[in-house]
Amino acid sequence: MLEIFAYAIGIMYTPGPINLLGLQSGINNKTTAHLGFFAGVASAMLLLFLLLGYVGIALIPAKILPVISFAGCLYILYIAVRVAKTPVNFDNQTTSTKPLTFSNGLFMQLLNPKALAATLPITTIQFPAAGIAGSSIVLWSCILALLAFGAPASYSLAGRAIGKHMTNAYYFKIINLLMAALLVVVAADIAITQIFIQ
Repeated sequence: MLEIFAYAIGIMYTPGPINLLGLQSGINNKTTAHLGFFAGVASAMLLLFLLLGYVGIALIPAKILPVISFAGCLYILYIAVRVAKTPVNFDNQTTSTKPLTFSNGLFMQLLNPKALAATLPITTIQFPAAGIAGSSIVLWSCILALLAFGAPASYSLAGRAIGKHMTNAYYFKIINLLMAALLVVVAADIAITQIFIQ
């Protein structure tokens, strides 16, 4: 069972589009405003763990994965544009009138190939190897969904600590543009590895 936690933490807590958005929200002192986004991410992971835990890989044919990856790339690019356009006011805080929402987190994570990379090995290999079946799948899916909530939330808290030391609105805008650029890089990497190389 320790292997399940090690793998889940290893893949969920590495930099990716969701965690980068968590970092950006913390730097801009918006951790509380984005709790719904983090909950949407956790809900998507719960859904994936439950579906794949009970149905397995037969639910997602291999030929559909590039389509999911493409949709995920487009959604990540959309979020990158939102991040880049987030205005900064004179109090050195972002003033986005539209914080990332539960549905943003849910759809972004459902379309995130990294989410499938996290859930497929756990549900199809590690769950059966550990004897996790039946109602135990629900319990383990809930525990792992909590870990999924913690990933962007921890990045957001780290970003908040960094953001407290910034005193110039210019730096907030630079951070937003940098985060948007990193999201574009992530989308390009997903497109190359999940769509074109397959």
